[in-house]
Amino acid sequence: MFNIKSNIYIAGHSGLLGSALVKVLQNNGYENIIKKTHKELDLTNKTAVEDFFKENEIDYIFLCAGKVGGIVGNKTSPASYLHENLLIQDNIFELANKYLIKNVIFYGSSCTYPKVCQQPMKEEYWLTGAIEETSMGYAAAKIAGIIGCKSYNAQYNTNRFICVVPNSIYGANDNFDLENSHVFSALIRKIDTAKQQNKDTLTLWGSGNPRREFIYSEDVASASIFLMKNSDKLKNTHYNLGSGVDYSIKELAQAISEVVGYEGKIEWDTSKPDGTLKKLLDSSKFLELGWKPQVSFEEGLTTTYKWYKENYE
Repeated sequence: MFNIKSNIYIAGHSGLLGSALVKVLQNNGYENIIKKTHKELDLTNKTAVEDFFKENEIDYIFLCAGKVGGIVGNKTSPASYLHENLLIQDNIFELANKYLIKNVIFYGSSCTYPKVCQQPMKEEYWLTGAIEETSMGYAAAKIAGIIGCKSYNAQYNTNRFICVVPNSIYGANDNFDLENSHVFSALIRKIDTAKQQNKDTLTLWGSGNPRREFIYSEDVASASIFLMKNSDKLKNTHYNLGSGVDYSIKELAQAISEVVGYEGKIEWDTSKPDGTLKKLLDSSKFLELGWKPQVSFEEGLTTTYKWYKENYE
């Protein structure tokens, strides 16, 4: 059973979600946390990963590692997103099954749902339509991961693999690189830079009309720990995880501007792509298990911007 004495491997411990997991676990008394940097362990190398499994007594795995990015990265490097994520997932799944790891949590993505989908999106709407083309490579890898969890559980009659599909995660240790970041962190950097440069106007991509649901990284970490503790209650399916509230990109830009203190005018370049118009998850199946998010959007945004100012620059 998952407890403070368990040996826990967090793959991708320095990233947005991985670092949140480390923080929440340590705050709750968990000490046996195994961490490896990419230089120490290349998860795309199966031989290296197997040696790692042999050398470490691992009970549980949070699979946060992977190649992630925003519209620009997904559009320009789809093969890289597909290839690297498939390798990481396949190596971890196959070896976790071989070495009888108690539970592995895999994180899917809301981009695996159809581009045109009834809202909010329920688990049963998954794979009922075509996905957004701009994230095709990444989404295909995540689809394979979700199917992988279900397939291993079914073939080996186990509940070893747990799959959760969080909506857009944000928080400390996010990626603020403009070429590879998601919309939340990209807007924080763009709007803060516009303020520092005293720009009267700031032009952002798209129409600003698409709506997105955001969930704070430490809430996803808390939910993940809850899933590990309650693995015996889970069905062999993926579980949606969101805040239950969505915002238009215009509303997000306005909220960030207020926190940053930017008073310039924001204009929208409608020649640039919008992506999927709306992605709100129905998280009722997961919430019915007894967990609920704790961090409000306002609190999460303020904390994230504070971290950005203190650490990123």
